[in-house]
Amino acid sequence: MRNHVQSTQHQLLTARAQAMRAAPTASEGVLWSLLRAQQLGVRFRRQVPIGRYIADFVAPSARLIVEVDGGSHNGRAHVDARRDRALSRLGYCVLRLSAQLVLEHPALALARVRATLGW
Repeated sequence: MRNHVQSTQHQLLTARAQAMRAAPTASEGVLWSLLRAQQLGVRFRRQVPIGRYIADFVAPSARLIVEVDGGSHNGRAHVDARRDRALSRLGYCVLRLSAQLVLEHPALALARVRATLGW
């Protein structure tokens, strides 16, 4: 029964991730244009199910997750911290960028990703 529940959860996460890829937020669209096509030397994927979560952007080879936090994250620091700890236990480093930073200063957002990657 547990495997069936896990399989159903994974299918739901996968369907939700596909819907999110089809309708990105403005900030996700901007960041994706900067991360796509291995512009930083690593391949990023977007809206990827990992464990119980959907990560905004993932560089699997670098074990890096980049999250873009918009207004829906206001007042949710404890929830985001719990999620980050769970993803960390799965071997990922999580970098959080504000949607405002991505929209207003995309070069700075990209520099933060580059720094987190170590180059």
